[in-house]
Amino acid sequence: MRRTAVLGIAAAALLVTAGYGLAQSALELSSPDERNVVTVGVVEGALVYALERDGRTVLLPSRLGFEFRDAPPLLEGLEITGSERHGNDEVWEQPWGEVALVRDLHNELRVSVAETGDPGRQFVVVFRAFDDGIAFRYELPEQPGLEEFAITDELTEFHLAEDPRAWWIPANDPTHRYELLYRSSPASTIPEVHTPLTLETLDGPVLVIHEANLVDYAGMNLTGSWERRLSVTLPAWADGVKVRGRTPFVTPWRTIQIADRAADLAPSTIGLNLNPPNVLEDVSWIEPMKYVGIWWGMHINKVTWSSGPRHGATTENTRRFIDFAADNGFGGVLVEGWNVGWDGDWIANADLFSFTEAYPDYDLPALAAYASERGVSLIGHNETSMGVENYESQLDDAFALYQGLGIRALKTGYVGDKTAEGHAHHGQYMVRHWRRVIEAAARHEIMLNVHEPIKDTGERRTYPNMMTREGARGMEYNAWGREGGNPPEHHTILYFTRMIAGPLDYTPGVFDILVSSSDGTPRLPEESRLRTTLAKQLALYVVLYSPLQMAADLPENYEGQPAFQFIRDVPADWELTATLGGRIGDFVVVLRKDRNGPDWYLAAITDEEARSFDITLSFLPEGENFVAEIYADGEGAHWLDNPFPIEISEQPVDAGSSLTLSLAPGGGQAIRIRPAE
Repeated sequence: MRRTAVLGIAAAALLVTAGYGLAQSALELSSPDERNVVTVGVVEGALVYALERDGRTVLLPSRLGFEFRDAPPLLEGLEITGSERHGNDEVWEQPWGEVALVRDLHNELRVSVAETGDPGRQFVVVFRAFDDGIAFRYELPEQPGLEEFAITDELTEFHLAEDPRAWWIPANDPTHRYELLYRSSPASTIPEVHTPLTLETLDGPVLVIHEANLVDYAGMNLTGSWERRLSVTLPAWADGVKVRGRTPFVTPWRTIQIADRAADLAPSTIGLNLNPPNVLEDVSWIEPMKYVGIWWGMHINKVTWSSGPRHGATTENTRRFIDFAADNGFGGVLVEGWNVGWDGDWIANADLFSFTEAYPDYDLPALAAYASERGVSLIGHNETSMGVENYESQLDDAFALYQGLGIRALKTGYVGDKTAEGHAHHGQYMVRHWRRVIEAAARHEIMLNVHEPIKDTGERRTYPNMMTREGARGMEYNAWGREGGNPPEHHTILYFTRMIAGPLDYTPGVFDILVSSSDGTPRLPEESRLRTTLAKQLALYVVLYSPLQMAADLPENYEGQPAFQFIRDVPADWELTATLGGRIGDFVVVLRKDRNGPDWYLAAITDEEARSFDITLSFLPEGENFVAEIYADGEGAHWLDNPFPIEISEQPVDAGSSLTLSLAPGGGQAIRIRPAE
């Protein structure tokens, strides 16, 4: 019988007293509202923890520990040598975000652990209990028996008491890097998957397992088993080591967010509260904004990244986008393919990219100056193709150039599975690299939008210039995705899975839903195209949050479109956010309040089913009159064969009003609620 099975049987036999009393060594930690209770103790020499919510078992005793290269595992022969308790209740303000103010209310238990025999190593496990979940991390203090080390496996488990429905994407797809359609299955059957991992119990809480404050460690994946044990798995260095370190050392937090229903999961702040406070003295240069860019035309093959007769990043074309941005109130213009390196197989030729030298038909200084004259900023683009050493060798020179030209935001890219040296895309080597880029960008006052990223683990609290990232199957798959584009349910899944981690640069706002070819012929239903209605494209600006939010379509596709007014109006920074309703894979209803004005925004999206919702407006201030500007699916709208009908209307509303939101199949509705004039 395997060691984990023996441990599970022994633990189950011992954890039978109130609160999972673990013999005489049991320690308990409750959340401030006392609904979540963690129990920690030693069973047959192994350190385990368990979790209850409202007296219901969520996690059975789950092991903690490590395996090392050239050293014995830190798993057995352990004892608890001491503990400390702390409490915290503070409110802090985000420079930008889904909410302006975040409350950090938690109880903390520090559990000191030591080996009873040689080599006598010591460590601490720190638990924090919040009303919306728990978190824990390992701390390895400086000590003679544990100095430099190489972790070959982290032995942390999440032993589920039930077999909930899991929403997941596989972790070992070599070409997509989070960019996959979500699947659902019993948690016991999942392969190695990425986090956040969302778990729905049949009649109880919804869980999200993720991590926070990932700084110098490998990104965490999870692997299921028939015993319902979710085991931590870590991407490796080229030599197979998972994590290299030297004491004193701390791991990322392992987080278990808990909610009574899916709609209570967002907005999630548990990861933000587990990161250190903002280290930037001046954040006045960090400004959420909407942007346009030379991007979508490349994906639909109207222009190219590479130089030549169809080059997209020309001076003339960029001036056109700058004028469009300035005329419509957008803050930035993204330009991809401007720099030398895109010709030929740019994925294979990663070391050929220059991040300072432009193609001859792109006048970078003149365009930066012209953008500034028009009140717009260029958004630079650095595709590395995982040529990390090439990128780092140019990093400071490139960022200094951009800063001198007034380029305030940068999109980076990491297409590729591994580095040239064989280090994993989500391993410790790359985590260290991404942190170096964030810090370098902060020194040069540059905001970041990272594609093919490492997952969001809340570092935007510490470095608010880390604005947004991809890390999901986004809009471009509607141009060339193998499955014909993202299905109608996709966005309703993203909201409760990927979006729990943090902002997503999904790049919404494509009005040419059928993705016309170069001769103007729309694509057939089975071909790659958008699988939403026009109104749903508007609703995504409220549902899928990003502080850098793109209007992704070509400028000419917005001309003469009254619905474009909503994209002009909708902000990219919020004071308040609330999920008014939702079911994973079915629908979402979201309310947000503009941080810099009196407007409220309400949006709903659905899967392939038509739905209707009655929403009361009691959130509005009493005694004040408002106007609801409504962008709704028009008569006969349907994502498959009639996506364009949209009905735009206005009606007076106040705190006593209610609105009926009627959504077509694959549709949505977007509402701006502004003070009456």
